Amino acid sequence: MNGNEVSIAIRNCLGEFTTYSEELGDLDQALGDGDLGITVSLGAAAVIEALEALPTSATPTEVVLACAKAFANANPSTMAALVAGALLAGSRVWGDSPTVVGDQVGRFALAAAESISQRGKSQVGDKTILDAMFPAAEALLETGSSEIALDSAISAAERGVIVSKELQSRRGRASWLQERSIGLQDPGATAFLRFLQSWKSANALAASAQIGDQTK
Repeated sequence: MNGNEVSIAIRNCLGEFTTYSEELGDLDQALGDGDLGITVSLGAAAVIEALEALPTSATPTEVVLACAKAFANANPSTMAALVAGALLAGSRVWGDSPTVVGDQVGRFALAAAESISQRGKSQVGDKTILDAMFPAAEALLETGSSEIALDSAISAAERGVIVSKELQSRRGRASWLQERSIGLQDPGATAFLRFLQSWKSANALAASAQIGDQTK
């Protein structure tokens, strides 16, 4: 994918992703401060606007940097800062490459997860977004650029969400609940799962529509 194709795919994905805002807000209400749905909605709108303003000649890294800046500026929250930092870390994997190929998606995802782990002082098992991110990144790296890579990442992230549900939260406001957090679904991990699912469904629909237009 070149930069313009990455930009289009992100915009397609975010249009679908925001339909989960209410679910994410409800999950965050139970475990956090309840603002995740708003963070997602405002961030997605800002990112889409920023990408629409980018030239089609932008590289994949320039696209991601625009996303990071827009998302952070739209949301003065810890989650937004972690997401922006993760995107910056992932962009360093791509460097000046004009296209995203091979294992670059998996390496991007792993760098992004490691950034959140370091900046958030969290790890897998703390009942955070990392319980979905690290397994998904590992699945992407194991399957490479094959057609099953995204499906494998979604399955891995879904398992992470299910497993972490029975864990006790150890980070952030959710940790204040202590054992009462056991049995509740982590909103951050769920958000990452929904992002992957949105990427698949939105871009599959766009590809189908494009094929339909070409056959008319």
